[in-house]
Amino acid sequence: MPARITRTRRRSRRHPGQPSARSHNVAAAIQYYGTGRRKTSTARVFLRPGNGGIVVNHKPIEQAFPTEALRTQIKQPMAVTETADKFDILATIAGGGIAGQAGALRLGIARALVEYNLELRPRLKKEGFLTRDARIKERKKYGQKGARKRFQFSKR
Repeated sequence: MPARITRTRRRSRRHPGQPSARSHNVAAAIQYYGTGRRKTSTARVFLRPGNGGIVVNHKPIEQAFPTEALRTQIKQPMAVTETADKFDILATIAGGGIAGQAGALRLGIARALVEYNLELRPRLKKEGFLTRDARIKERKKYGQKGARKRFQFSKR
């Protein structure tokens, strides 16, 4: 008969009343969150008080988005609300290509700015930054080559 194996959970070595190793300072705890989606991309955006740095998936924005047009698109909500130098942006983006990711990030930043200050909402809404772009890829249909394209047809 095999010996019975039991699993035990490790007990915490931290003593009660002692601060945990993961304690953060109060300034880092102030953050504003926004979620943005575009095509198949999803962006989770955190605004923290800072001086305008943007980090996307642990990389600076220059590495994450190689073209100036995409970087400008991402920074539009901050430029319209004149908050570009007030916050550092930390974002995690999953799915899609770089254009979809840029659109998702822009929407996430705009939503986080509204969470920061509700008075910014009319300006952002007027510019269209709070509107989720609903255009997504149309599905392929059976009996056809693609979503709209048909197989070649021969009359005779």
